[in-house]
Amino acid sequence: MWLSDIPLGGLGDPLINLTFAAAYTSRLKLGANLVPLGRHPYWLAKQLAQLDRLSHGRLLISLVPGLGQPAERKALGYPTGNRGKVVDEMIALMRRWWAGEIVNQQWCGYEFEDIVLDPTPMQEPLELWLGGISAMALERVANLADGWLTSAATPAEAGAGRTEIERRAEEIGRVVDIDHFGISIPYCLEKPKEIALDNLRRRRKDRDLTDIVAVGATELRRLTKAHIDEGLSKFVVRPLDVLSNTAPWRDDLRWLADVVLPLQT
Repeated sequence: MWLSDIPLGGLGDPLINLTFAAAYTSRLKLGANLVPLGRHPYWLAKQLAQLDRLSHGRLLISLVPGLGQPAERKALGYPTGNRGKVVDEMIALMRRWWAGEIVNQQWCGYEFEDIVLDPTPMQEPLELWLGGISAMALERVANLADGWLTSAATPAEAGAGRTEIERRAEEIGRVVDIDHFGISIPYCLEKPKEIALDNLRRRRKDRDLTDIVAVGATELRRLTKAHIDEGLSKFVVRPLDVLSNTAPWRDDLRWLADVVLPLQT
């Protein structure tokens, strides 16, 4: 189960929702695109470590800097400046705590004096994935991330991004697991309303959503296979709009399973 963190949206905090899901399941992998900005790095490290233990190591987190909307940036305390740099620094701090280190450091107005984290995560390491498709984002993945989960990219763009991450990681002596490259694919059963596409269009300079949004079963299978051919193997398939107004959500989930599960390897 994969959740998205939209701080000013109506979906709720993904960590609370994942904790609820962890209590009701025993095998389901629990993941989220999480916006760390506005969160205290020590508390976030502690929450993620506890959730990983409560779920017996079923947690996977991809950190994102948010949508970049002016209201969101202001609300999270970063109206200007490099949000990516702050995420990088938070990753470094959390990994030190998860490794059992005693941290002595001043950071963004906080002063950590002999601070240690207990408990640490069950997974060693607890992986942190990153997204993005810009040159700066790909460099960040190559330098810091355990995996790459991008979005709003065509198969060709995603394939080129994967190649660049692997090339750059090799140059600096790192390895990003070949099975840790993925993308979020928005889909719907029927052609969506234009309002549902607005946010996606704004994320692309050409505003072209060809090979970005999958409409119907045939297109979703085709687009997923196209990304597989480019070397991607992890997919977050998310409904762009309400799939149906009458069928129970379990029926919608069965529809999705019938479409994509045969592609699993």
